[in-house]
Amino acid sequence: MLISITHHKPKLIVPAIVTPRGTKHLSDMDDQGSLRFQIPIIMFYKYNSSMKGKDPAKFINDGLSKALVFYYPLAGRLIEGPNRKLMVNCNGEGILFVEADAHVELEKLGDSIKPPCPYLDLLLHNIPGSDGIIGCPLLLVQVTRFSCGGFAIGFRLNHTMMDAYGLNMFLNALSELIQGASAPTILPVWERDLLSARSSPCITCIHHEFDEQIESKIAWESMEDKLIQNSFFFGNKEMEAIRIQVSPNCETTKFELLVAFLWKCRTIALDLHPEEIVQLTYLINIRGKSLKFELPSGYYGNAFINPVAVSKAGLLCSNPLTYAVELIKKLKDHMNEEYIRSVTDLMVIKGRPKVTKSWNFIIADNRSAGFDEFDFGWGKPIFGGIPYAISHISFGVPVKNDKGEKGTLIAISLPPLAMKKFQEVVYEMTLKNVEGVDIISKM
Repeated sequence: MLISITHHKPKLIVPAIVTPRGTKHLSDMDDQGSLRFQIPIIMFYKYNSSMKGKDPAKFINDGLSKALVFYYPLAGRLIEGPNRKLMVNCNGEGILFVEADAHVELEKLGDSIKPPCPYLDLLLHNIPGSDGIIGCPLLLVQVTRFSCGGFAIGFRLNHTMMDAYGLNMFLNALSELIQGASAPTILPVWERDLLSARSSPCITCIHHEFDEQIESKIAWESMEDKLIQNSFFFGNKEMEAIRIQVSPNCETTKFELLVAFLWKCRTIALDLHPEEIVQLTYLINIRGKSLKFELPSGYYGNAFINPVAVSKAGLLCSNPLTYAVELIKKLKDHMNEEYIRSVTDLMVIKGRPKVTKSWNFIIADNRSAGFDEFDFGWGKPIFGGIPYAISHISFGVPVKNDKGEKGTLIAISLPPLAMKKFQEVVYEMTLKNVEGVDIISKM
């Protein structure tokens, strides 16, 4: 469906009062090479008669100005020091804000508001020169009003500044301040030195996530510019169809099970040589875990590790699904302080490398990020989350299907032929099984 959107002139929103000036260092976990990109979040809100006559753009604008008083580094600009070290110049320059009007009713967009959303370029308008990492605004916000009275809020965040948990904190603060609070319930904490390299950095663990085989890299890069996206919904019946394909004594979480299933289906779809090495990178939040050091509750920087499961393609495709599940369960063994310290030290020693993309399925669980919960006065959004797979990275987001059933939606990026095969494999391994076809032996 073609839609028309009028974008108003962008402006900068600065903190409501004068904030501290100076330079703040990001942590060595923040300024990994893999986090130097912009990450989008979008939320859609229906018309609410109790807010009739109130402009959501004005509420969001005013709320952002208040929120930046507490999160003032977001109003600054990144600079780069020796060894590619990132720092924030806290200069109060401001974040970008765009108002827009869509000449269509929100309801007309239907399920297209869910990943992969085809309207993202309109709902998060890229201001020329704003999407870099160094010297650019750290946050862009767009409020798009629909003709029915509903609206969308899009956020484009420089990922080096915070992760999903940190953005959740910021949006909670924004919601509270819009609705009359004088300060956020949880005050933000910088303290990025907690996740910075040791004074004598030393790589003490194996980090396959940064391995890069030249042949595999060339093969993947030849396909990367041809990727297309589709989303796949997994509700109770799909998950039950997947669960019966693993050993009864194999204890695993629902999401670990789903990740194992997707990794296997994706590898089958790519039709790789049996000896080709494939990887799965599963992003693990380190907050609230039983570690020797504790991050403050207000810490809003990046705080996750990305260990990988490694297998030969042939073994992954030919073994029962339990094989993939067990590989993923072992990733939790990396959840210790030494592994975290080793990662931050590696960044300093190896010049902040990127996570390998070659035959690597990277996935993050964003189901509990809360992007579908934020109420700015109009109620909860009808959808809130990351609107598509970002290149090779997939995100699990909570949604309801057209029957109102809760489940997880995953957007996957693959080349066209591999996508066709992936759709066939997923159907074979889930819906056909639900319909009574014995496909367990195929897994």
